Amino acid sequence: MTTMISMLGAVTPPGRFFKALATMTDESRGPLLQASMINLGDHKIAFADGRPSADYHDDTAAIVQKVIEADIVVLATPVYRGTFTGALKNLLDHLPVDSLMGKPCGIVAMGATNHHFLGADWHLRDVLAWFGAFTAPTSVYLTSSDFTDGQVSDGARSELLGLVQTLVKMKDIFPQGSRAVMPLPLPARNR
Repeated sequence: MTTMISMLGAVTPPGRFFKALATMTDESRGPLLQASMINLGDHKIAFADGRPSADYHDDTAAIVQKVIEADIVVLATPVYRGTFTGALKNLLDHLPVDSLMGKPCGIVAMGATNHHFLGADWHLRDVLAWFGAFTAPTSVYLTSSDFTDGQVSDGARSELLGLVQTLVKMKDIFPQGSRAVMPLPLPARNR
């Protein structure tokens, strides 16, 4: 069975974005896909200072292990100051290079307006390329207009579920262990 983890990189109280990601995760579950969601706001992740994740006495090691074990990873972030959140960057700093190398990854971002739609996308793509992840060619960007009375619109729901379908197809094309079909990312060389 394929496993997918959706990671909400916000530390604010759950709101519309949480609901959108929960909807995507819940509606993606099926006989062939086990999907779960982690809201970083519900967990204590240590400041990445170079120690192994097992050396922290909080949720860091457990969250890192869940990312490592997942076949597919969706990174979701509100746009803060034109990029993704520090909380999500901190978690990414904890991950070993091979935790995302050769793994299908998707990006979901939410901002107040469409003006910042590429900020978080570009920056996350740079980081995912550093890991050697297989990033979906397009991402999902949500704004307030994608919600009615706090509920995810049908159009946004369709985009979110389309991202999951893309990632599942990518996993089928590049199964785990397909790292041999790609050049190693620079951080993984000479290891």
